[in-house]
Amino acid sequence: MPPTPPPFAELLERHRGILAKVAGSYARQREDREDLMQEIAAQLWRAWPSYDPARPFSTWMYRIALNVAISQLRGRMRAPALAGTAEGTLDALADPAPHDPERSQQLERLYRFIHALPPLDRALMLLYLEERPQREIAEVLGLSETNVATKIGRLKARLRNEL
Repeated sequence: MPPTPPPFAELLERHRGILAKVAGSYARQREDREDLMQEIAAQLWRAWPSYDPARPFSTWMYRIALNVAISQLRGRMRAPALAGTAEGTLDALADPAPHDPERSQQLERLYRFIHALPPLDRALMLLYLEERPQREIAEVLGLSETNVATKIGRLKARLRNEL
């Protein structure tokens, strides 16, 4: 008999940081981040009956959250009036106490690099920086592990060259 998952609300609250990180990566304005978090939560609720408790909730949640965020980003990019707000921000990922000015500059350059990435690469980088295993990244993004490893290698090389 498959394990029974904890209640949806409990899992959502326990993994709320994932919502904040994804929304912070794909929405610039606070209101947009809040709207995106709400939309992700709604989509998670709609998909809840299909959740397999034998699999990690965080992996399932990342996959849905990133799909919703990327879909919304693509929708905004198609709307001419919103084209200027299409690139996201990583404010939600900012170091809470950046006391070292050099470190703050490095973080800012990293954020600018990530902002400029296409949505799939941005999602990949977010998961990589979260130190998720390549197998999980592949599952979340619907890629092969080999493709994930290749993309991470290329992104790291680009990052070294640009920073």
